[in-house]
Amino acid sequence: MTDSEKKSLVEIIEQQIAAHREEITELIELTKPIAPDCAIGRVSRMDAINNKSINEASLREKKKVLQRLETALERSQTKEFGVCQRCGAAIPFGRLEFMPYTTRCVQCSGR
Repeated sequence: MTDSEKKSLVEIIEQQIAAHREEITELIELTKPIAPDCAIGRVSRMDAINNKSINEASLREKKKVLQRLETALERSQTKEFGVCQRCGAAIPFGRLEFMPYTTRCVQCSGR
């Protein structure tokens, strides 16, 4: 991996971290408990509870990806960044550009 590719990937990771933090903040607001004294109908309350569950699942997933991105940012300072942890081959730049937190090449990710 060239220095310019590595720099580009670090910028992508930083942008994705910022975006995920914003989305997590929004999802935290959407997953706050629904007050029982709110004057909404039964069907609307059921819909709100369902939406809250969906948002909670999204929040968990965003937090996982954020953690992976932060780990990738730390790993970007090491020589192991961009190298498959399983076989030791270089991970293609396009794969890292799409999933900068990946630690395995295409062949090893399927195993």
